[in-house]
Amino acid sequence: MTVLGTDVWPPAPIKTERLVLRECEARDRDVVIELDASPEVGTYLGGPRPRAELERRVPAVPGRRPGFFAVELDGAAIGTVQLDPHDPERAPRRREAGETELGYLFLPEAWGHGYAAEACAAALGWFSGVLPGEPVVLYTQTANLRSMRLAAKLGFTELERFEAYDAEQWFGVWSPDR
Repeated sequence: MTVLGTDVWPPAPIKTERLVLRECEARDRDVVIELDASPEVGTYLGGPRPRAELERRVPAVPGRRPGFFAVELDGAAIGTVQLDPHDPERAPRRREAGETELGYLFLPEAWGHGYAAEACAAALGWFSGVLPGEPVVLYTQTANLRSMRLAAKLGFTELERFEAYDAEQWFGVWSPDR
């Protein structure tokens, strides 16, 4: 299995035209809690998690693992992008499509400005430089029209649709070789 390891993590901050992707720091804890507690962010993710639970469980420095980026705009975190191992328990028959899954969460006030596309494209570019030729998979609910548009914009190709969590799910793959 191909996994991001400490030999490539953390990278130097990745700068785009407007954003910086970097390893999480203690100052990002409040944003990570807000993302997970937000009803808007949780709409297609099973709903928000209780803030009190998050305050207890989120570590002082959240997301301390390879592939977890804080996304910063003008010095303040506005979201996260994750390149995580594809969970074999979630969908074992889909493992052959790719071993790394793209995830992203952004504060609602950051929606509609192209930040998710910019940050995810930068993370995928970094990933393809670290693990050349490795595909990345993505899941989203088909009802999440913003994520469906983002998947298309990033170049993900649909592999299948299926039912899970009482909703139609979309599963696609991105390949740097296309």
